[in-house]
Amino acid sequence: MSVALFTHADMIAHAPGAGHPEKPERLAAVLAALDDASLKLDRRDATEAAVADLERIHPAAYVARMIEASPATGLAQLDADTILSPGSVRAARLAAGAAIDAVRAIANGQTQRAFAAVRPPGHHAEPNQAMGFCLFSNVAVAARVAQSLGMARVAVVDFDVHHGNGTQAAFENDPSLFLASIHQMPLYPGTGAASETGVGNIVNAPVEPHAARESWRATFAGGLMPALDAFAPDLVIISAGFDAHRRDPLAHQSLEAEDFAWATRAVLEVARRHCGGKVVSSLEGGYDLEGLGRSALAHVRALGEA
Repeated sequence: MSVALFTHADMIAHAPGAGHPEKPERLAAVLAALDDASLKLDRRDATEAAVADLERIHPAAYVARMIEASPATGLAQLDADTILSPGSVRAARLAAGAAIDAVRAIANGQTQRAFAAVRPPGHHAEPNQAMGFCLFSNVAVAARVAQSLGMARVAVVDFDVHHGNGTQAAFENDPSLFLASIHQMPLYPGTGAASETGVGNIVNAPVEPHAARESWRATFAGGLMPALDAFAPDLVIISAGFDAHRRDPLAHQSLEAEDFAWATRAVLEVARRHCGGKVVSSLEGGYDLEGLGRSALAHVRALGEA
């Protein structure tokens, strides 16, 4: 099965400074891994997210503040981790736009599967706050766009090693949206306890540092997939962070590339039952270039399985 790949070279222009983990080479590593493989990819240039679409999640004043925060030269620091260069705001709008474009391609019947190879990531951006390298809540915005296109029940599965606090903040009061997250705890940003359940639409499955791969898989399969199945989504969006890879410098997990492929297949099994296998995936974290490239390749290969 062909996977639509949404990305844009201008996302490389987001340059938060020497030594920052969310470096331009991350996207280059992902795209190089996908180019080197015998994949059936329908590659398309992403478009910038419209202000009106960003405002489906973020208040208008916040969107305007982020757009105006772009420096003409040098760097602008929003917090200790979130730093803007002159190309950052366009990159962030392209990142959100790639996820939106993927949703629209599925809604229009152009594809069943899509991967948004993007940076900066989005799942830490709360409706009113940029944080954790993230400006806009890419997958949450895309979920709202999907609902506007007739997909009433949208689920996000987040396997980034860090909890998607921004997605949770956007979803937690709306039973038509669902978040299932597996993440290391304790770890940044400090949210994601199992007791955080929203209106019954949030399922958090924290795992301990240095958890065995088998334990991680058991938690994913037993803690997240039954709840996703019960939600019966019209579309599944994956927040695809690969920083639970054993090589990653920002966390303490033990996964290999094939574990992400396994998790992808588990999500697809549920998606086939409820929404004809319609899945959008959007890149989040992953900060070791070798582990990131291998994992993204394994994930996209699995996405392309019928």
